[in-house]
Amino acid sequence: MSAAAADDDKQREEKGLDRLRRKPDLSPIPASDLDQHVQLTPWEVLHSLGRAITLARRGAGRGLAEHWASLKYNQALTGDSKSFMALSTEGKETADYYKAIQSGELGTGFALALATRLLSRRYPNRLISITPADTALRAGWALNSRDSGPKSGYRYRPQFFAEVWRPGEASRVFPIACKGNHSGLSASHAQLSSASAHVEAVHIGAWDETPCLVFSTELPLDGPLTVHTLCSDREGGWLDAPTRVLDHALEDENVYPGIQPPAQGDKRAEPEPGFHVSPDLFGWFQHALARTAAAGLAAFAGDAKATAQYLTKRQGQRRFAGITHAATDSVQDARHRLFGIDFVGTDHVFRLNRERVEAFSGVAEDLFHLLEEGRVEQYRREIYARRSSWPHTTWAPRWNGPVSIHTDGSVLAMRPLRE
Repeated sequence: MSAAAADDDKQREEKGLDRLRRKPDLSPIPASDLDQHVQLTPWEVLHSLGRAITLARRGAGRGLAEHWASLKYNQALTGDSKSFMALSTEGKETADYYKAIQSGELGTGFALALATRLLSRRYPNRLISITPADTALRAGWALNSRDSGPKSGYRYRPQFFAEVWRPGEASRVFPIACKGNHSGLSASHAQLSSASAHVEAVHIGAWDETPCLVFSTELPLDGPLTVHTLCSDREGGWLDAPTRVLDHALEDENVYPGIQPPAQGDKRAEPEPGFHVSPDLFGWFQHALARTAAAGLAAFAGDAKATAQYLTKRQGQRRFAGITHAATDSVQDARHRLFGIDFVGTDHVFRLNRERVEAFSGVAEDLFHLLEEGRVEQYRREIYARRSSWPHTTWAPRWNGPVSIHTDGSVLAMRPLRE
């Protein structure tokens, strides 16, 4: 990766561009934290991807159904418990036309599934919540010209935050940058180098002490899928014990952009481009992360009203409170019982090689009612108490299809549609 970074620095210098700050001291994940070979199912990856993009502000979709886009990769992967996962024939054909989109989105799914697995092993008595960084940051900073407030003018930032938390205690936040490619190791090295600049754009607390995770997923047209992972094990990233009531609405802040380096002697250093969550913002940032995560979960279940209550104006509250296009809307009106647990959410019917397939995304019914009523504090206490009780089985016989359940109470299930 260092060679790729040096090459990029040289090119930027030749073009007269500023030198990028990159996260220092990135190193491979220790084997004790994550095995070299990790077992994942395709629907676990699609679940992670779907949850990640429920609040995405991209494409023509303005409804709640953006997470269904993950289902287009149903037949892109192949493999079983006795072999490595790889691109299927259909995945290879898709890569011929949509390389960047497919590798990027599948890279996100694999990265977040592995990040959750890794951090859960490191912090067995805590829960991991993944939130889209742009949505969380937008509550405090103006990220582009459409946002009100002082403009950051900096396009480098992580794609996600992982909050490691336990009710009533200080939590820890890991910026995550993830990329994917259909090329090979040299492309992954370049992507890891680029990702190191994205995670460096957010500092939480002291200068240069924020931990992070960076991923590059290699999906070659021939050979097994490989996820390259690096981490920074700095000691920071900790937020104070909660000082705000998470049930209360979050308001947009106008934080002046820039990261403040330590003073050089008696002289105050000039701020570096980026986003600095200083200690006086810890309570607000923790509040923003919790409510953004709740919004994503409500959107995954297809409830516009429940989603809108958790977002600020700048985060896109109006997108979920207004009228949506019929083709992109999603309605919370489906209910299924899986492994003895009642789930409510939304469903979608699509075709796989002429066969009609039903997909259901939702949340455990009692937990969804808490989110619907704005009771984030109680919801987080409940999922923490149940963190070890969710079923790990990936096939539901009565449902007749694969199922993925996360510790946040969300579910993604698919099956052939009965005639």
